[in-house]
Amino acid sequence: MTVPAAPTDRNEPQHSPLHLDWPNCLNARDVGGLPTTDGGRIRERALVRTDSHSKLTPEGIAAVHAYGVSRIIDLRRNRECEAAPSPFAADPLYRNLEVQNPADPDHQALDLADIYLTMLDLRPTLFTAAVAAIADAPPGAVVVHCAGGKDRTGVVVAMALHVAGVDEETIAADYALTEAQLVEESAAFLAAVEDQELREAYRRLQPTPPSNMLKVLGHLDQRYGGVPGYLEAGGMSTAQVGALQDRLRA
Repeated sequence: MTVPAAPTDRNEPQHSPLHLDWPNCLNARDVGGLPTTDGGRIRERALVRTDSHSKLTPEGIAAVHAYGVSRIIDLRRNRECEAAPSPFAADPLYRNLEVQNPADPDHQALDLADIYLTMLDLRPTLFTAAVAAIADAPPGAVVVHCAGGKDRTGVVVAMALHVAGVDEETIAADYALTEAQLVEESAAFLAAVEDQELREAYRRLQPTPPSNMLKVLGHLDQRYGGVPGYLEAGGMSTAQVGALQDRLRA
């Protein structure tokens, strides 16, 4: 159960995040408890964000089922899923909803925030389908994940939280929590990269400062009139927006 925490910094989320013990997921947390701008909060066991489930132990798989998960939305590309299959791939609760076309470049020459903007502008229909899938899921907890639960997951969860009424600073602070969760895995990954130039390129893309997500939300405001405008352009219906709000708001 989450316990409200006294605010200490504008870049810290104003709640205690519910980090989930799903071995071996390192970045699994329930966003329930996040405050909304009208004095409400996000419902617990409604939306969970994680890294790849391919790392889950049998105990981790059992913990996912025990949490009352009704839908798993895997945002990875098909080639990623083939290389590291989800243990839930044959389960009816699983959906693989790529937010990138297989032909899309990785844009590694850009900084991380600009990568997010490029992905969003390039594939609004795919990103919108992922957000709409949260609204359309059966009753229960919806889990959204990609590989690290950082970038694609961060953007999709941010848009869902925005629709539910969470303010931008709080969304950005929640996104920023991922860096600490992945610090050991990120360091191990870098240590295995022999090419120094490539290693530095990867290092540059690992931090998750709140400014990344604030830039994304600002871009959506300027270019699409906000998250609702982006999702409308991507094909999300008014009924789905309402269903998403009903699902997430306590």
